[in-house]
Amino acid sequence: MMGYRKLGRKADQRKAILRGMVTALLQHGRIVTTETRAKEIQSITEKLIAKAVKEADNYTTKQVKVSRVPENAKGGRQTTVVTSKNGNKFTKFVDREVTTELARVDNPSRLAARRLIMEWVYDVETVDSEGKATKVVNKLFDEIAPEYKSKNRKGGYTRIYKTDARRGDAAPMAIIELV
Repeated sequence: MMGYRKLGRKADQRKAILRGMVTALLQHGRIVTTETRAKEIQSITEKLIAKAVKEADNYTTKQVKVSRVPENAKGGRQTTVVTSKNGNKFTKFVDREVTTELARVDNPSRLAARRLIMEWVYDVETVDSEGKATKVVNKLFDEIAPEYKSKNRKGGYTRIYKTDARRGDAAPMAIIELV
């Protein structure tokens, strides 16, 4: 972790704090923290977003076999009524069905960028307003990066606002947000 601020912590604690804050920033779009942490988060997040923007469209689509359990109208597993040799009736789950569908597959450079980003972002799911859960790394590649790429933005993906000092220890506070 050469070149990073110490933040008064040991290396493992410091990296855990920064990972948590970078994840929260990408997940929520804005966080409140101290100025020094905000500056550190900004440099890390800018690098991660730049990698994601560079690899935003670097994927292929191909047919993939998918095996899934058929669902009933309520969203549960589909069942059928079966009669045994003795004449007893019982319910049995329907076997899995195999279908093919189009899936996006990362090219090698995008996969490498995704793995580098996963070093700094925790594997957390975020739920949008429709109730759909997506992982933060997928949100970065599928929502955040294409937005910046469409704007032809070459940097400056985050912004820091300085706010009042924190009550208690008078630490200078700041709000960091995605632009």
